Parts: sequence; C-alpha cells; structure tokens
Amino acid sequence: MPHSSLSPSPLDRPFTFDRVVRILAAAALAVGAIYVINLLHNVLLPFFLACLIAYMMEPLVEGNQSFFRLKGRVLASILTLLEVGAAIGMLLYFFVPSVIKEIRELDSILQGVSHSNIQVPFIPDEIVVPIRNWVDNFNLTDLLHSSHLESLLQSGTSVVGSVIDFLLHTLEWLLTFIYVIFILFDYKSLMQGFRLLVPGKYRPIVARIGNDIKDSMNRYFRGQAFLALCAAIFYSIGFSIVGIPLAIVMGIVVGILYMIPYFQYVTLIPIALICLIDSLTGATHFWTQFGQCLIVYAVSQSICDYVLTPKVMGKAMGLNPAIILLSLSVWGTLLGLIGMIIALPLTTLLLAYYQEFVINRNSGATPSESGQLTDDL
Repeated sequence: MPHSSLSPSPLDRPFTFDRVVRILAAAALAVGAIYVINLLHNVLLPFFLACLIAYMMEPLVEGNQSFFRLKGRVLASILTLLEVGAAIGMLLYFFVPSVIKEIRELDSILQGVSHSNIQVPFIPDEIVVPIRNWVDNFNLTDLLHSSHLESLLQSGTSVVGSVIDFLLHTLEWLLTFIYVIFILFDYKSLMQGFRLLVPGKYRPIVARIGNDIKDSMNRYFRGQAFLALCAAIFYSIGFSIVGIPLAIVMGIVVGILYMIPYFQYVTLIPIALICLIDSLTGATHFWTQFGQCLIVYAVSQSICDYVLTPKVMGKAMGLNPAIILLSLSVWGTLLGLIGMIIALPLTTLLLAYYQEFVINRNSGATPSESGQLTDDL
C-alpha cells in the first residue's frame, strides 16, 4: 500500500509512561549492542569485511549465473572467485615490479640527499633542515632487508608471542576468505534470513528501509568504487609523466582515498614532501615539479568530477560540501573508516526520510516543495 502523508505517525502519538519506558529500553538495548560490538570488534571485523566483499561481488555472481545459465550459485560463486583472483593476480603482476623499481629509485634519491647541501627557494630552513636530518638517519635499504627476528630480540619482544600474533592475523584473513565463500553460496538465503529475524509487525517498514539502503548503496558505493579506480589510473599516469618518485604508489593511494569524498587531497602533503626530497638532490626544481603535480590534480579531478561523475553517479547525492564534511565527521566517529565510506548514502537517506515523515507531515508541504531540501543542502 503506498505511503500516505495522512497516515498516523509515531511522532503524533502522545508520550505515555509505557511509551517512554519502551523508548528507554530500546535506547538501552542499542547502547548495549554498540558496547558488545565494540568489545568483539576483532572477531566481528572479518565477518563484516566478508559481507562487504560479498556484497561487491554479488553482481558478478548473478552475471556469471545468467551468462553461463547456471542453475545453482555454487559454480557461479566459484567462477566469480576465480575471476576476481585472476584480476588481482594480473594487477600484482603488472604493478609490483614497478613499485619495487620506484622504491629502489627512492632509496637512491635518499642517499643523494645525504650528500647534498642544495637550498630550496622560498622554503624556510625550519622546514628543510629537519627533513634533511630525517633523511640522513633513514636508510630504506636497511629497513627493507633488516631481520625481523633480530629487531624482535633487540626490542625484548617474545619471538613465540610474535609468531602466534602473526598466525592469528593470518587466520583472520583466512576466516574472511572462508566467510566470503559461504556468504556467496547462500547470499540470498542469508538476506532472507535477516528479514525473518525482524518481528512481523515491524517487517514491512524494516524491509522498506532495507531496500532503500540497498538501492542507495548500489547507486553510490559501486559507482564510487568505479570512479576511484579511474582516479587511480589517471593519477598514476599523471604522476608518472611528471616523473616523481613513487608515482604509481601515490596514484593508487589517491584512488583508495577517493572512496571518501575530498580525502584524496590529503595526499597533497606526501606529494609535496616527495617533491621536496627529490629537489634536495639538485635533479629537479621543487616548485616546478610540485606545480606539475598540482596540474595533475586539476586535470584528473576535472575529468572525474565533470565528465565521469555525472554519467556514473548522476545526481544521486546532491549535498552541500559543508553537509558532506559534517556527515563524514559524524559517521566516521561512529563507525570509523567504514562509516566514512558509507556516510553520504546514509546521510542522503536520512534526509529523505526526514523530509517525508517530518517536513511533509508537520508543515503540510507538498512532496515537490519538500523535495527541494536535499537539493538545497
């Protein structure tokens, strides 16, 4: 039955003693659930990570099942895992040698800085001298080839305890992989099972909210992942053309941070540091190289924001930058990195529910009038 703005709302009911007790009990249960989740986050993290991975891979499973006309999900899931594994293997095959080469080049640059007294124009010595002293005391080769066992013994750490810790972390990743396999096998059954956990009288509204969240995440999260991949390619190519050290590494980092709006600009700090260290060898000029990197940012962001985003995302969000930053801060505080990634679709959904259940009902505004709220924000 379609929703009507004249239907009774929980906001219109009087706050009786019984209702207040129910609200307090629900709040106490929510606080208790948050406490238990925080207490068991190390155990639950592999499962939630597996759910996220399975959610991302579900379209591939359905595509394989339809393309190859497979009746069950087992073969389609196994085929999807093989395809994803092959894609990751190809990426590692092409990128790892380049990354190793860039690390070696960076090591030679650091050694060149140790034997150089080049001054950088318009950069105060209060910045250059600490960086030069840090570079003099930093040896990348020793760091990469140092014995982990020796460092453990020098720090007084138990070797047995470290081995156990390493095995536990390995087991967590293995558990995540196992979770992904079983979740993919029974994805639809698990989703149906989660719906059946909700009491019958609340099931329609919970199902509606769940479908809205799924649709919102489908529009935003997968689209944003595609944009992040494109951004990583653009920045890697741009930094490689400029010729800065760790070009591909920094391009991949920018692409990963692109999943969180505006966070890709945080990489301006390490990019500036890399350009400064490179200029201390006398092989390049800091301001010229850093200016070229800024051009890479401007060109790549223009392509992503004005060409790809309208085609991929459309007007799915339409939020003011101040609201975006506020939502990132709030959801990041509540749920950490995952909260920052899913902040925008959840914020947009909450604003949509607010204008539907509160503004439309209380102010008597028409849907077209109240629909302007999200656009204004």
